[in-house]
Formats: sequence, C-alpha cells, structure tokens
Amino acid sequence: MRSTLTWAQLRDLKCAELEGAADGWGRSSNRADAARDRVEQHLLTGLRGSQEGEAAQAAVARLRQLGKNFQYVYTECGLLRTTLNSLAHEMKAQQRVLTEALEDAATLKFTVHPDGSVTYPAAGEGLVDGAPLKGGTASSQAAPGLLPPTGLTAPNPHTAKAQDIADRITGAVRTAGEIDWRYAGILRRLKAEEGLKVPDATWKDAAGDAAAVRDAARTYLRNAIPLDATPAERRDWWAGLTQEQREEYLAVYPDRIGNLDGIPALVRDAANRDNLQLLIGKLEGRDDDRSITQLAGLREIDRQLGAGPKPGEPPMFLLGISDEGNGRAIVSYGNPDTAKHVATYVPGLGTALDKGFAESDLKRARDTAIGARYHDPSSAAIAWLGYDAPQAVDGFSSLAVAGDGRAIEGGKRLNEFTAGLAATNDSGNPHMTVIGHSYGSRTVGAATQQGGGMPGIDDIVLVGSPGVGVDRAEDLGVGRGHVFVGAAENDVVTKLPSKQQAAVGAWAVPAGPLAYFAGDMADQGDDDLWFGKDPASEAFGARRFAVDDGPGLVGAGGISFDAHSRYFDPARDAESANSIALISAGRSEKVKSEEHR
Repeated sequence: MRSTLTWAQLRDLKCAELEGAADGWGRSSNRADAARDRVEQHLLTGLRGSQEGEAAQAAVARLRQLGKNFQYVYTECGLLRTTLNSLAHEMKAQQRVLTEALEDAATLKFTVHPDGSVTYPAAGEGLVDGAPLKGGTASSQAAPGLLPPTGLTAPNPHTAKAQDIADRITGAVRTAGEIDWRYAGILRRLKAEEGLKVPDATWKDAAGDAAAVRDAARTYLRNAIPLDATPAERRDWWAGLTQEQREEYLAVYPDRIGNLDGIPALVRDAANRDNLQLLIGKLEGRDDDRSITQLAGLREIDRQLGAGPKPGEPPMFLLGISDEGNGRAIVSYGNPDTAKHVATYVPGLGTALDKGFAESDLKRARDTAIGARYHDPSSAAIAWLGYDAPQAVDGFSSLAVAGDGRAIEGGKRLNEFTAGLAATNDSGNPHMTVIGHSYGSRTVGAATQQGGGMPGIDDIVLVGSPGVGVDRAEDLGVGRGHVFVGAAENDVVTKLPSKQQAAVGAWAVPAGPLAYFAGDMADQGDDDLWFGKDPASEAFGARRFAVDDGPGLVGAGGISFDAHSRYFDPARDAESANSIALISAGRSEKVKSEEHR
C-alpha cells in the first residue's frame, strides 16, 4: 500500500505523544487489574468464608464474572499500551534514519525538496577543459544524475552522495508509511466488547488481538526475552526490567513469561491466569478431539482457580499452561518461592492436559502439599506436566511407553524447571524433592543422567515404577540414602518383565510354562524391570517404604489397575501418602521402612 506520508511529517511526528497515550492505557490496565484483584482476593474470599446458601452462590458466580470482565479490560488495555509504544518505537527508528540523512545533506549544503529529491552543486573538474562539473538532482525513483558516464565525461563527486541521501530519505518515509498502515489495522481491531458480560467468544477475539500485537511488537519486546538463557539469568533479566516493561510483557506475552523457568512464581501465576483465558478462547468452538480434550482440562483448572482453596488448604499457583503437544500444566499448592520444602510430582503413562489430569493428578499434588504442611507449614507441592507423557493410544505404532525418548526429552525440561525453582526460591537453600510416578519415574531417572544431575534436588521418590534407567540408587546423584521407593504388591507396573525376559519369553512360546522358565533364566535374580533394575529390589539399594498392597489385578468387578494409582491418596493408602509427605517435608527419618523385594 502506497503511503502519502511526507518526510516533513515524519520529521515532525511527536512520538512522545504516542507514548503518553500508551501510558494512559497502561494506567487503565493497572486499575482494571487492581479491581480484579480486589474482587478475587478480597470480596470472593470474604463471601465464601462467611456466607452460605443459594443467594451466596449466586453472588459468588456474579463476582467471578465481574473479575473476568476486569481481566478482559486489563488485557485489552495492556495490548493497546504496547501497540502504541511499539508504534512509537518503530517510528522513532525511522525518524533517526531520516534525521541522519537530513543532517548529511545540510553538512554538504545539498537541498532536500518536499518530494525527497536532493539537489547538489557543481563540483570536480572536467577531463577536457577542467571546468567544474554541473550539479543536478538525485531522486530515489529516478536518478538522471547517476547515469553511467560516457566517453571522456567524469562524474560529479556529489552525485553518489546525493543519491544515497535521497534513497535513505525515501526508504525511511516508505517504511514509516508501512508501519503506520500496519498499526492502524491493529488499533482498529482492538475494540472492547459492549455490555457487562465478557463471553468466551470475546476471549477468542482477545487471543487474536494478542497474536496481532505480538507480531507487530516482535522487535520492541519479543526479541529481548532471554529464551536461551539459564533460569538464573532469566531471573536477573526480569529483576532488571522497569515496572512498565514488566507490565507490557505480562499483557502481550503472558504465555512466554508464564512458562519461563526462572521467573518468580507470583509473576508466572499472574501471567498464566491470563493466558488460561486466552487459551480457552482459542480452543472454544473447535471440534477436533485434541482441542475438546484440552478445553475440558483448561476449564476444570479455571474452575478450581476460581473456587479458591478450602479452609486449611494451600493456595494454587499456576506456574505453567500451554496447548503444546498433549498439553502442559504446572500447578503448585503453596508458593514455591517462599517455601522451605518444595516437592515436584511428575506423572506418567496416559497423562495429558484433560479433565482427568485436572481432577486426579492435581489432587495428588494437593494431598501431598497438605500432608507435608502438617509436618512443616513451610511446604509446597507441584504437579508438573511439562512434557508429553506416553499415551495408551500410542499403541504399538509409536511404542512411546516402551521407549526412552519421551523420558529423555521430559528430563531436559524437568531439569530446567527445577533449576528455576532453585533460582527463584528466597529461603536460601530450599529442601527439594522430586516424585516420579509410573513412567514419570523413568523421566526422573533420565533427568538425573543429564549434565550435572537434577539442579537443587535433595530427595527422590519413585512410586509405581517400571524402572528408572539406572541399576543402582547411588547412580541418581543424591546418595542412596535419599532415594525412596514405594511399590504396591498388586501394582503390575512394578512387576513388568525386563526387556530380556520379554524377548526370551516371547521366543519360547508366549504365556506358557516355557516362557516363564526362559524369563527366569534371563533374569535369575528376578529383580529386573523394563527400564532396568527394580527400584524396590535389594540390588537397587533404595529405601523402600511401606505401602498398601492394593486390590488385585482380577477381582469381582473385573480387571483393575487401581493398585497403581493409590500411592498419594490418604483415604486409600494413608501409610504411603504420609511417607511421601514426610519426605517432602524433610522428615524422611520418620518414614517406616519395608523389606526389599
């Protein structure tokens, strides 16, 4: 699109006025955020704690909607602020190009015309008569003064300089015109929803608005985010930003800031709560299975965040949320930056961002946090779904659950996350525990074998484990006395055959007596599992704690794998849940031991 902007208009543009308008929108965004905080942290909390009945429930629902309305205003006003600041940022860059060109013209005593052409004086000497060469006018669109010399004609030495100045002026004006047109379109779409209710469809529009502003502001904000830095470097980067810069990043890039290890928990929580609404809006209305499944999980997390903690329970902090892969969600019960004891639970096979994760896996972290806080109030527990765990539907086409690939990739991400926890915790030297369940224990094992091991981790708990990829507890890097194992007698996952057993047994008539005999020959100590030595075996050398046997695989109700999922539940396996809580709270000396297999 051709711009009608002139170089004089670009020169005289007052970018400070754009930045002043941005500040005004920023103040509106901050006021909306403060109002939302008052609704959610004060009014709702007070109402839930003092009132009961249908009227109170209706009032809570209206207040939650009001809080979301303020959240929408906060987001849109923040986007407007960044749009105007980014516009000023890009326009100032073109003003600098123009100013330098005009200054060069003035120094050389060239004349710049309103259309951007540049007239230069006579200079140099003719090759024949020695007379000064005629001056001329250079234009970025047509430059007769730059025609190649013919015969014995020498060029005026000012010609090339004038042409360069004309090109720079025209380039700055043309680029500024394109910037102006691009931002005008963005500003036109940043239009608030009419009325008092902000439906999901509006959040879908807000997600589109955010994407447009991100694309426009990439040189202004995005390129400065230290994605390749260490968590400690990211912590220092965030600490070095001005308050206005932080507010803009939170408004425009809640997804990147909220999922960036090394950023403080309170900041990540605020960013991810906003990104949660944008993700709900993004997935709303889609009819593919993946979107429907993730949307159900997001809505359940949103419901729990809105409901707030019950009396005596720790508050929730949303440390990560994304629709990447099978979905990402990281939820902490208790603030991991202020807690002296921080436990991270890593789920395994079949875990994805769905309603089941939001109900069951989050409950495991919540139960662990409540139990740990009983032993030490300065405790927090985290459910970490920061990787693509193998899915049962992967089947034999991918063999993901039978391989190490997901665990190795997940281990890299887990190490970065725990490094972030260590970097942002302000208690000095927090006691940190990682808990791997099922395939999650293999992911923990993979994390310990990368680089210098798991940053900041003091204790490792393995429950329902099919093996961790190493054959000795001391190979996990925390000392064998700090590796704990829970294995229910009826948990079939803890009794998976080793790869050698499976291979030999399959070769020797599957499921027959010869298969079992061949399997025993392949594993004469009967202490190998699919991913290495059985963590509950004496050969492995971990500290095994007592757990309930759990229901058998075959019962009156048919096939049941319930023994694999009870370790964290104080109502179904109090001894196991309490052992995990004791270890998480730094009280492992009180854990009751059980004989190895």
